[in-house]
Amino acid sequence: MVAPPREPVTVTIARRVAPGREVDFEDFSARLTQAAARHAGFLGAGMLRPGHVGEPWHVVFRFDSIDHLRAWESSPERAELLTAGEELVHSTDMHRVTGLETWFALPSRTAPAPPRWKMFAVSVVGIYLLQLVFNLALQPLGLPVPLRVALVAVAVTALMTWLVMPWAARLLQDWLYAPARRT
Repeated sequence: MVAPPREPVTVTIARRVAPGREVDFEDFSARLTQAAARHAGFLGAGMLRPGHVGEPWHVVFRFDSIDHLRAWESSPERAELLTAGEELVHSTDMHRVTGLETWFALPSRTAPAPPRWKMFAVSVVGIYLLQLVFNLALQPLGLPVPLRVALVAVAVTALMTWLVMPWAARLLQDWLYAPARRT
């Protein structure tokens, strides 16, 4: 049996640092990153300092698969480091991005992915239209169904990944990334 392809996963962690402990937090974060770098599948990490005092610090790291990420997250070394750094952090929020969220990534935009229902709606429209066009174009050729389905799947996936979704994400960014309305 062939193993499924690995899908990279990006994790962003927002940590509110205890006042006056910013330098200690930077050292702590560097030790955490160095430890993660020794684990299988580690692809890189970075830290975004806040623009204003009291705002969260954002740490971003990436692994080549969810399995490698889980191995790092459940490692005793990570647990030890997090325990040692507890007094530096007042609160933590974590967000993971895999799969469709990457279709909605815009250059120079660090905002979180749009709500899933919006990603679903845009994806369904794009996939439906492409499938309709390709099925209508290939039907007269009388290809066997498995071959036609394979051709459509490859074409739709490629076009969605490299053409349609980057275009749709840019075109619809004001709607996709609009803050939720409060009623």
